[in-house]
Amino acid sequence: MSPSAPPAAPHDPYAALRIPDFRRYITARALFSVATQIQGVVVSWQIFKLTGDPLALGLIGLAEAIPSITVSLYAGHVADSVRRKRIVVPAVLVLFLCAVTLWWLAHPVMAGVLAGGRLHLSALNATVVWPLYLVIFVSGIARGFLGPALFSFMPQLLPDRSFLANAVTWSSTTWQGSAVLGPAIGGLLLHLSVEFAYGVDMVMEGLALLFFISIASRELPPIEGEKLSMGESILSGIKFIFSNQLVLAALSLDMFAVLFGGAVALLPFFAENILHGGPDAFGYLRAAPAVGSVLMAVFLTFSPLKKGAGRKMLWAVAGFGAATVAFALSTNFYLSMFLLFLTGVFDSVSVIVRQTLVHTYTPEYMKGRVSAVNSIFIGSSNEIGAFESGAAAKLIGTVPSVVFGGLMTILVVAITSWKADQLRRLEMGAGKQ
Repeated sequence: MSPSAPPAAPHDPYAALRIPDFRRYITARALFSVATQIQGVVVSWQIFKLTGDPLALGLIGLAEAIPSITVSLYAGHVADSVRRKRIVVPAVLVLFLCAVTLWWLAHPVMAGVLAGGRLHLSALNATVVWPLYLVIFVSGIARGFLGPALFSFMPQLLPDRSFLANAVTWSSTTWQGSAVLGPAIGGLLLHLSVEFAYGVDMVMEGLALLFFISIASRELPPIEGEKLSMGESILSGIKFIFSNQLVLAALSLDMFAVLFGGAVALLPFFAENILHGGPDAFGYLRAAPAVGSVLMAVFLTFSPLKKGAGRKMLWAVAGFGAATVAFALSTNFYLSMFLLFLTGVFDSVSVIVRQTLVHTYTPEYMKGRVSAVNSIFIGSSNEIGAFESGAAAKLIGTVPSVVFGGLMTILVVAITSWKADQLRRLEMGAGKQ
C-alpha cells in the first residue's frame, strides 16, 4: 500500500497580514480610501446642491476619467520601468494637495475672493463649481499613475506567490471596509460644514502619505527577453490582455457591468427627490454597497472561491444587474438600501475573481502595463459610467436610465457566458489553464 498523502496545511486567513510592509500598505490604503470616499461624497453633494442637475454629477466622473485614461498606458510603462514606490509617493502627494485645495476653495474667505466679493450667495456658490472640476481633473492624472504603481507594488511586498490570493482578498476587504466608513462619515460631516469635511479628508490623506513613505522600496522584477522601447512596451501590455481569453473576459465583464450599472453616481438625486432624504440618507445609501462588499470579502477571506469560480462570477454580475434594476424601481428607503447592499455583495465576488486572475496570470515585470489596461477597462469605466448615467438621466429620466443600465449588464453577462467558455469553466484552485 502506498503511504497516505500528508494532510493539507490549514488555510491561514491572516497570512498576508503577518508581513510588516503589507500591514503598512493596508493601513495606508485604508486611510487613503476612507479619505477619498469622504471627498467623493462631499464633492458630489456640494455640486448637486449648487446645480440641482444630475448631468453635473455625471460630469464629475468625466472630469476624472479623461485625464486618467489619457495617462494610463504611459503610467503602466513607467510602473514597469521605475521603482514602484517612486511613483506611489508623488502620486499620493498630488492627491493630498488636491484635498488641501478643495478645503481651501470651500473656505468662505476664498469663496468671496472667487466671487469678487460682490455676488449673492447663489452666484458665489456657482462660481466655485468650475474650480472643483479642475481639481478633480488634476486628481484624475494622479490616479492614472497611482493605479498601475499600487497594483504592481503590492505583490512585491509578499515573500512568495502563495500569499497572493490572501493578499488580494485582504486588499479588497480593506478597500470595501473603507468604502463603508467613508460615505457614512462624509454624510455626517456634511452636517458640520463642507469645509470641515474637506479638512478631515485632507488630514487622512496626509497620514496615508506618511504610511506609504514608511514602506521599504523594492527593486524592479527582472525583465524576461529584450528590453523594449516605450511604444513596444505599452503595446505588449495590450497584446497580453487580448491574447488571454480568461483575463480579457473577466475585464470585459466587469467593465460593462460598471459602465452600465452606474446607479451610485445618481444617488444624490435618488436620496433627495425619490426617497425624500437628506445628507444622512445619501451617506447611508452610498455606504450600503460597500457594506455588502466588505461582508462578502470577509466571508471569502475565510472561505476562498475555488470550485466553479467562473460560473459564480457570471452569476454575481447578473445579480448585480438585477439588483440595480430593482433599486431603480424602489420608492422605499430601506428596500433601496438593501438592494444597494446586494449590489455590493455581488460586486465583491466579481472584483476578487478578476483581481486574482490578473495577478495570477500576469508576469511580475508586466504588471504595471497590464494594470494600466485594467484601469482603463475598470477604473475609468466607473467615471465614464457615472457620465453615462448622468447623460442618460438627462435624456430619458433618472429611473429609466438606471433600469436600462441594469438590463444591459444582464445582457453582457449572457454574451460573455456564451463566448468565453474558459471563464465559464474556471476553477480557482485548478491552476493555470
